[in-house]
Amino acid sequence: MNQRIYLDHAATTPVDPRVVAAMLPCWTEHWGNPSSIYEEGQDARKTLDMARRQVADVLGADPDEIVFTAGGSEADNFALRGVAEALRGTANHIVTTAIEHHAVLHACERLAQDGFEVTFLPVDGEGFVTPDQVAAAVTERTALVSVMYANNEVGTVEPIADITRAVKAKNSRTLVHTDAVQAAGALDLNVQRLGVDLLSLAAHKIYGPKGTGVLYLRAGAPFRPQLLGGSQERDRRAGTENVAGAVGMATALRLATDEFEERTAHSRALRDLLLREVPRRIPYTHVNGPQDPARRLANNASFCFEFIEGEALLLLLDLNGIAASSGSACTSGSLEPSHVLSAMGVPPEIARSSLRLSVGRSNTQEQIERLLELLPAFVERLRALSPLSPAVPSTDALATGTS
Repeated sequence: MNQRIYLDHAATTPVDPRVVAAMLPCWTEHWGNPSSIYEEGQDARKTLDMARRQVADVLGADPDEIVFTAGGSEADNFALRGVAEALRGTANHIVTTAIEHHAVLHACERLAQDGFEVTFLPVDGEGFVTPDQVAAAVTERTALVSVMYANNEVGTVEPIADITRAVKAKNSRTLVHTDAVQAAGALDLNVQRLGVDLLSLAAHKIYGPKGTGVLYLRAGAPFRPQLLGGSQERDRRAGTENVAGAVGMATALRLATDEFEERTAHSRALRDLLLREVPRRIPYTHVNGPQDPARRLANNASFCFEFIEGEALLLLLDLNGIAASSGSACTSGSLEPSHVLSAMGVPPEIARSSLRLSVGRSNTQEQIERLLELLPAFVERLRALSPLSPAVPSTDALATGTS
C-alpha cells in the first residue's frame, strides 16, 4: 500500500519532534502557574518569559509587545475588536479586504452590527490590493486597516510594508494590522520593516502545536482587552497562560526562521512543478492567484478545473491516499464557492471546482509526480460524468490548459 501524501500544509502541519521535545518539560518539570509567587510558579514564569523573548527576537519587537493567544483566529479577533473598542467614539471606521480570513471578516461584520463603519476593499483577479487603493479608503476617522500578509487560499502576498507607509502618510493615527498566519516561516516578519502596529500568528501552521498563537501589539497602541478575569499578559488577555503552547510557538517560529532558506527552496521547487505541470496535463485548467510565482507563497498552488465539482475530486484523491483541500480549512464544509475566488472574479461554477495544494517539509518530488500521474485521470473521470462537460480532449494528449 502506498504511503499517504499530505498536500494540505496551509490547513495545518505535523508538530516537529524538536518542538515536542521543547514543550515536554512544561508538563513534567515547569508545570506551575506562572502567576504564583512560589518556586514552582516562578520556574514556569521564567520559561514563559524565555518563550516571549524568542518570539520578540524573531519579530524585531520588545517582549512586552508579545501577547500569547489561543491561536490565529483569537489574535485576529483581539486585533480588530481590541483596537475598535478602544477607539470607539473618536474613530469608528475600519478598512479591510474582501479576501481576508473569516476570523477578520466575521469580526468586521460584527463590528459593523455594533455601529462601526467597515470598508471591504475589492481585489484584482490575482487577489491584490494596491497601497494607493488602501490609502484612498482611509479617512480622518479610520481606526484600523487590516490587510492579510499572505492569502491562505491562493497564496497572494500583499505589499504590506508599502501599504503601511501609504496608510500612515494619509492618517498617522490609523493603526495597521496584518494577519500573518500563512506568512510565518515564508516571509519577513520583522515588524519594524513592515511598519505594522499589530500582527497575528498561529503555531500550527509552522510545525508547532494547535491552540496557541501570538498577537504582536505595538507599545502604546490603543487596545481594549477582550478576555477578562485576570491580569495575565500584562492585563491584555486573562487566563492562566499556556506555557507549553508558548514554548511550542517560540520553538517552531525560531526553527522556521533558522531554516527559512532551506524550507523555502524546497517548497518552491515542488510548487513550481505543480504550477507548470498541472495546466499542461489537464485542459480547461485555471491557475488561481498570482501568475508571477515570486508574488505568491512558496508552498501554494491553487487551481480550478472546469466542468467538475471540487468536493468529488477531493474524495477521489483521499481514497487514493492524497490529502488536499479546496481552500480554507475553516470553510471546507460549506457548499458555497470560496469567498476569495468570488472576490477575484471567478464565476461560481468554476470556483466550486477549486483545488489547493500546499506543500511542506516532508513532501518529495516523487510524491508530486505521483499526484501528477493520478490527477489528470481523476479530472477526466469526473468530467465524463458531468452533463455540463463538452468534448474535453483526453488528458493523455497532455493538452495545454488556460490560466
